[in-house]
Amino acid sequence: MVPVGETRPINGVNGTSANQVQATQQQQRNPYAPRYADFLSNVSNFKIIESTLREGEQFANAFFDTKTKIAIAKALDAFGVDYIELTSPAASEQSRLDCEAICKLGLKAKILTHIRCHMDDARIAVETGVDGVDVVIGTSSFLREFSHGKDMNYITKTAIEVITFVKSKGIEVRFSSEDSFRSDLVDLLSIYQTVDKIGVNRVGIADTVGCANPRQVYDLVRTLRGVVGCDIEIHLHNDTGMAIANAYTALEAGATHIDTSVLGIGERVGITPLGGLVACLYAANPEYVKAKYNLPMLREIENLVAEAVEVNIPFMNPITGYCAFTHKAGIHAKAILNNPSTYEILKPEDFGLTRYVSIGHRLTGWNAVKSRVEQLRLDLTDDQIKDATTKIKELADVRTQSMEDVDTVLRVYHSAVISGELKLGDSRGFDLLLKRHRDSSVSRGDLTNGTVPVAA
Repeated sequence: MVPVGETRPINGVNGTSANQVQATQQQQRNPYAPRYADFLSNVSNFKIIESTLREGEQFANAFFDTKTKIAIAKALDAFGVDYIELTSPAASEQSRLDCEAICKLGLKAKILTHIRCHMDDARIAVETGVDGVDVVIGTSSFLREFSHGKDMNYITKTAIEVITFVKSKGIEVRFSSEDSFRSDLVDLLSIYQTVDKIGVNRVGIADTVGCANPRQVYDLVRTLRGVVGCDIEIHLHNDTGMAIANAYTALEAGATHIDTSVLGIGERVGITPLGGLVACLYAANPEYVKAKYNLPMLREIENLVAEAVEVNIPFMNPITGYCAFTHKAGIHAKAILNNPSTYEILKPEDFGLTRYVSIGHRLTGWNAVKSRVEQLRLDLTDDQIKDATTKIKELADVRTQSMEDVDTVLRVYHSAVISGELKLGDSRGFDLLLKRHRDSSVSRGDLTNGTVPVAA
């Protein structure tokens, strides 16, 4: 809360001045940094409300026992999220006990719980030891008619009652509409103004069905930024694949807090994924993100949650997908070996990861093969490496070659060149040498998986 008589910064209580200067300095170095004109932007000044233990519990496969909840909470805290949001303690007795247990862990992150805009829920929530309560109620015509059946007058009256009660306990309170993008704009702005005047810490916007696009998000957040002085939180579902883009756009428009979950798990296809949002914001301001979060923890957190809900981490997952830092095409590999920034906007080492240049395929280039030759400390000229690359591509037209296959090709080629058995361009001779090597390996029982290359 801002003391009486103190002026609120234009972007809510997060403030902007120091970060705007930093963003300006970043612009010269990073084309993805916030632009000079983005005076409302919080891309370099935001907070994450991590909702794996609330929204994530609504994922179809999710069942988190107390031990798992505590492990996830500790991991998120070690990563550095600002808030951890928990399922309403009014949901069940075990939910209440788990909420109390996590509040007692002494984490650096603030602990929130998410409740209906109802006094019964609020009374239970404030007794658990949470640092804040997130209050929500549906405001769209769909939800007013088919969910809770209340009109806007009732919603406003109840919101004032619940917010006043929570504030009286000396903890944070956020009020959010549900299904904001299908709600009447006049209704939204009216109730947000009302709760802002009575002192909420944040108002929340929710794209509950994932229907919004970045332009709609920007327009609504920008409009709201001109109406309220408190912080603005946004909760974005991913039904149309827009959650990360919408989150970034919301920050550009002046939002201050973004809801996420690990791997994006949640109701239906979930919400803004923590890793994807971090990747997006890292691209805009890597130094800010590196200073704010323990980035090498990301893989551990995602593995923990993936195991808990029995899913695999998607191959295309930003940062931690198994091919996130794998380079295959020849022209890509050459450039990456010269300067990784040519084809990487994220630095794998900042996340405790490494890049991999795939070379056992028909698209490989001799520069990538040369890098492997140097790693193996084989003495070959560029022309010889090109000759060996031709054979690798020929073999890869039959099947993809493993790294062991490629190494065998290179070692056999090198040995044959040194012994004088092989001349440059002698493809047929090389085939015979590879066959001889294979036959010798079979007779010695050296084959592990029968993967010694065979000429096409």
